[in-house]
Amino acid sequence: MYKRILAAASIVYALSLGWAQEQKPKADAHDMSNMNMYGPDMSTKANGVDMRDMPGMGDGSAHAIHSMEGHHMEMGPHMKMTSLRDLRPGDQEKADQVVDAARRVAAKYDDYKTALADDFKIFMPNRPQKQYHFTNYLYAFEASRHFNPDRPTSLLYEKHGDDYKLIGVMYTAPKNSSEDLLDSRIPLSVAQWHAHVNLCMPPQDQRNLAGLPNSKFGLGGSIATKEDCDAAGRKFVPQIFGWMVHVYPFEQKPEDIWSVERQGHGHDHMD
Repeated sequence: MYKRILAAASIVYALSLGWAQEQKPKADAHDMSNMNMYGPDMSTKANGVDMRDMPGMGDGSAHAIHSMEGHHMEMGPHMKMTSLRDLRPGDQEKADQVVDAARRVAAKYDDYKTALADDFKIFMPNRPQKQYHFTNYLYAFEASRHFNPDRPTSLLYEKHGDDYKLIGVMYTAPKNSSEDLLDSRIPLSVAQWHAHVNLCMPPQDQRNLAGLPNSKFGLGGSIATKEDCDAAGRKFVPQIFGWMVHVYPFEQKPEDIWSVERQGHGHDHMD
């Protein structure tokens, strides 16, 4: 199974890079906001896993990240969050084990060059961001099947000049996951998972305006239903990416380690 997943991930990733390079005269290879990374006829599934559930691999993923910039993490028409549950016996201990694993990961990848050597790819490296996602697509495949806190989907770095400083890790789960499944990975009495929903894709000539106030499109736009998006003649995406949760292992207080507010700030623009 591991070899099949590795092979599938490698093939799809190689194909996606090839497609991006072929399209380079038309679009920046790091800005896939108006193309399918798999090419016009490529399947978006490999080994039964929908690659569009993975950050950086889905239709409109670059646009989605851009349109989240400047919007805080909060409940609204474009944000879905898990409900906080009552703390049960064993919940805190289970969550602490995840934090311990995240700290081991952070110690290993304190130097971002080690992450690059271990096949973590920088998503949109040329776009200013407060948190840069270094994503390992093999780990993303594995996360779609089972949870391994020692193998997070993404590492979160802040950029300082030409250097990157590790600040956190991100775990993911498939977009069709139930709250019970998410709770089994990290207790919902401690952490809140989030998903980005109700995306109405902007026209090509308006994609850079999608994150601005009063925009109709994007994950901060006024359009949040399929009916309104259809009326505007645009593509509606019910949910982009799977479920996500950030862990900030260098913090000491639980509210800082699992900070929902800081996750929202991770999408702020850095101009």
